[in-house]
Amino acid sequence: MDSETIRKKIQEVKYPGFSRDILSFGLVKDVSFEKDQVFISIDITTSDDTIPEKIAQSLKEKVGTIPGVNEVKVKMEITQPENKAGTNDSNANTPDSIEAMQKVRFVIAVASGKGGVGKSTVSVNLACALQEALKRRNKPSKVGIMDCDIYGPSIPLMLGANGQPEVENNLILPVKNYDISVISMGLLVDEDTPVVWRGPMIMKTIKQFAENVNWGALEILVVDLPPGTGDAQLSLTQTIPLDGALIVTTPQRAAAEVARRGARMFEKVSVDLLGVVENMSYLIDSEGNKNTLFGEGGGENTAKALNTELLGHIPIDPDIRKGCDAGIPIVVNKKDALATSNFISIADKILDQLYAR
Repeated sequence: MDSETIRKKIQEVKYPGFSRDILSFGLVKDVSFEKDQVFISIDITTSDDTIPEKIAQSLKEKVGTIPGVNEVKVKMEITQPENKAGTNDSNANTPDSIEAMQKVRFVIAVASGKGGVGKSTVSVNLACALQEALKRRNKPSKVGIMDCDIYGPSIPLMLGANGQPEVENNLILPVKNYDISVISMGLLVDEDTPVVWRGPMIMKTIKQFAENVNWGALEILVVDLPPGTGDAQLSLTQTIPLDGALIVTTPQRAAAEVARRGARMFEKVSVDLLGVVENMSYLIDSEGNKNTLFGEGGGENTAKALNTELLGHIPIDPDIRKGCDAGIPIVVNKKDALATSNFISIADKILDQLYAR
């Protein structure tokens, strides 16, 4: 028996009603063991009396299966929630504090280590591909995008989503296009207004996107993160129950190495990696030849280094750029395009992982 073995067992305990484990929610405050006993301290904010009981029972069942463990003692510190929208409590990231997202089944983040790799382009087309893949599986095909790229909010343009969001019952209603729900700073400020904010304002905005937006019954919410590992990324992982993260890179070594460093952040906050997507992988010329303009191997090397799967390659296709500029993603506009096929294949692989949990 050791701490790592106990930790892995604790990660098998999901927060009731969610697919994310209690460790990644930050509920586990202390773990220790002595002889054949394991002691686990949980700090939770909830108004549901049954949740602590379910967590304690599940902990005893999971950790109790470790060889040499005869008794698991769980100490619960329970706090009643107060003002959820404005609380600074350390458990503000627990499900009880984000009621606006209670009907969202899966939340996945799309991230990259550096800018210029087409992360937002991947996010938009992936959302459309997920919608198509869900329809083929006869699953609810409601998909949303939360644009957390505060400084460069390009999702509304790429998805053709226009207009100011409305407010109903003190909650913001996302703007929709192609039946995809979208919230973005690009919908809340004038087109020519620069967003010059410091960290605390970014954190507050992301929290409001999670807590004060009526997402409704979504099967999947795609969260488009800004590049890097700054305030926005950390705020998101501390606020929203992520079911996984997708890493976007390009073939060249510089992008791949930065992507690997950026992905390590998700490991530190116990968010599973769904895989890697290599964007701008190659160009098919008029004679059918494949040209690797940015080199080769970036996606494969990144996935290998992160011990995850390379989900697919997205080719360089002028129609991808044209579609994003016109607000008509290639997955919507050109069903027979190679890029569309690749996006849907990636979406299927992501769904396979999410539904297998």
